[in-house]
Amino acid sequence: MCLGVPGKVIEVSEDAHTAVVDFFGTRRVTRLDVIDEPVEPGDYILNHVGFAIRRIDREEIGETLALYEMLLREAGEDMMADDVRSEIEASGTLGKEVA
Repeated sequence: MCLGVPGKVIEVSEDAHTAVVDFFGTRRVTRLDVIDEPVEPGDYILNHVGFAIRRIDREEIGETLALYEMLLREAGEDMMADDVRSEIEASGTLGKEVA
């Protein structure tokens, strides 16, 4: 199953190839090579294995975040929740948390 995880863009690199993105309190460097449109700090993106794959419209973000937060909180050891947690852990292209 392919699953994307929403995150908030905190900072975009000068060359606009990467961004620091906050995923539910974990900050990771995320690639911007394949995203559908430019992003700036404050935007939300959908991430898949370290790549931002699309910018999430501002009108959609509240509902999207609420769904993921509910999934992570209530699902326990559910397979989909495990996929979301794995995606968050694997989201950084550098493999480490950014301060």
